[in-house]
Amino acid sequence: MKDLASSALNTARQLGATYADVRVVDERSRALSTKNGKIGTASDARSQGFNVRVLVDGAWGFAASANPERKSVESTTARAVEIAKASAKVKQSEVSLVPEKPVTAEWSTPYQIDPFTISIEQNLALLQKIDAELRSVKGVTLAETNLNFRREEQWFFSSEGADIHQTKVTTGAGYVAYAFAGSEIQKRSYPSSFGGQWQNKGYELIDELKLVENARRIGEEAVALHSAEQCPEGVFDIILESSQLGLQIHESVGHPIELDRVLGMEANFAGTSFLTLDKLRTLKYGSELVNVVADARQEHGPGLGTFGFDDEGVPAQCTPIISNGLFTGYLSSRETAALIGLQRSGGTLRAENWNRLPIIRMTNISILPGEKPLAREQLIASTEKGIYMETNRSWSIDDKRYNFQFGCEVGWEIKNGKRTRMLRNPSYSGITTEFWNAMDAICSRDEWVLWGTPHCGKGQPQQVMGTGHGAAPARFRGVKVGSAYKGN
Repeated sequence: MKDLASSALNTARQLGATYADVRVVDERSRALSTKNGKIGTASDARSQGFNVRVLVDGAWGFAASANPERKSVESTTARAVEIAKASAKVKQSEVSLVPEKPVTAEWSTPYQIDPFTISIEQNLALLQKIDAELRSVKGVTLAETNLNFRREEQWFFSSEGADIHQTKVTTGAGYVAYAFAGSEIQKRSYPSSFGGQWQNKGYELIDELKLVENARRIGEEAVALHSAEQCPEGVFDIILESSQLGLQIHESVGHPIELDRVLGMEANFAGTSFLTLDKLRTLKYGSELVNVVADARQEHGPGLGTFGFDDEGVPAQCTPIISNGLFTGYLSSRETAALIGLQRSGGTLRAENWNRLPIIRMTNISILPGEKPLAREQLIASTEKGIYMETNRSWSIDDKRYNFQFGCEVGWEIKNGKRTRMLRNPSYSGITTEFWNAMDAICSRDEWVLWGTPHCGKGQPQQVMGTGHGAAPARFRGVKVGSAYKGN
């Protein structure tokens, strides 16, 4: 790896690069799924390659290859330089990078059981067992299950002297029960929707999730939704369980704080932002209970946004995003930090694989739990009238990440501090800052979960990456409810 990197960095210098870095990536992934008792997908793949990123005449160039031979390394580097020189002819300004001390380091995800030591047969047997439990419930018409494992080994070298080796191990699992009746489909997912729960852990996560033990309940809830009352329309106090709050953070906090979106450098997938630079340290983003951080450090937890160093060699760090309701920080890179006068990058530049240019991505964007002891049932007990909503079903948000609407899989009416009847098709909508300012309670650490969002899309060509969102159940006062599924 060092010989490959040395060849690339030397070639880049000789061709006029003022800065260069090389990433070498070896990735293995396994994806397994079932659908109504039959195998849906079964893949075990490996991908290896490298890329070279250079600064020439104040502009970026990037090229990648799966061929590690010397001639290929030199020609790939020359291609990156050629692209940079072409880009320099139309640049609007010189690229400048904030300084970062280069390091030599090793980092690896802590895990107990290597997921790739568990046989595919054993994996499929588990999925079939879950599937059977789901379909044993009368009225469940479709059951889907999934297991996903990934190991990414990466080497990073820069012309400044960085030499970093990282290994990340990821495990994910989940399932869905669908119930078709009449003209309506209802679903329940576990542990969350859109793939379940994913973390930077080994196979031990599978045991922690208690997948088989919860399958029958999930199937029963999917069927019960058909006879549940329609969620009422109006203004209500709502309580969001932690995974739904995690997605709320993702869409209405995580994406708008990406500094490349703010600066107009990226706009794919509803991709600008209302968080213009004048709002930093002046905007009252939420109530005083709202404290959000962007934390890639291992001590934050095994999130999909946890790592040792980002893809330009900046160490993982914690950036305060919202502090007692005040907007205090962006997600930044060495380039974007320089553009707004920051002294250091926030360490959030990441790429999906070896053949993609790194861009600003969410790390673990988490809301901190309440300081006073407060369990979910206590939060419900302190709510006179409201609706408890669980597990995301749909979402929509405008291009500036300001107006939003979310649908959930299931809701429960709260009356006199007690959770009563089940409600189907619950939804809520609002304006980002008004919504976060309406938060008046959040549960404490015992209820806080670091959720994985494995399929966040951004960029062109698109890059799909994992992010983390820590959250505990929280209450929001006076929220518009029920308009998404009006008339269902």
